[in-house]
Amino acid sequence: MTALPRGRRLGVDVGKVRVGVALSDPDGILATPLATVARDLVSDKKGAAADSVPADIAELSRLVGEHEVVQIVVGLPVRLNGAEGPAAIDIRAYADRLARAVAPVPIVLADERMSTVVATRRLAERGVRGKRQRAVVDQAAAVEILQSWLDAQRRQTT
Repeated sequence: MTALPRGRRLGVDVGKVRVGVALSDPDGILATPLATVARDLVSDKKGAAADSVPADIAELSRLVGEHEVVQIVVGLPVRLNGAEGPAAIDIRAYADRLARAVAPVPIVLADERMSTVVATRRLAERGVRGKRQRAVVDQAAAVEILQSWLDAQRRQTT
């Protein structure tokens, strides 16, 4: 196994209303919160032009350029039994649209089971609750997704 190539990775937790974003260091060791982006629900509607770029995807694309991201890790919501439901289908479509906007930066899908639950619990343990928690839980979930993926990559190379 070869080591993970150097470069920053972007972790993305796509929710119905917001997108949480995390960023790794160039060595792929630590994921940190970066931003919460509001979903562009108007562009997601069926009537929107197929070639239009939703504002949230445009913002992710901007972040990719700004931070010189070499790879994007998008959380894929699989059920506890490993099956994919309607939410996973929606995320795959979102990831495809994002891939077109950020090409040639590759996108990988990572199992995000329980990431929001873990993120919520960790924030609560730190005393972050209520409105403050809702404001950062998406970023924290993105950190969980990216950190889990980075850790798994390191385990494969050792």
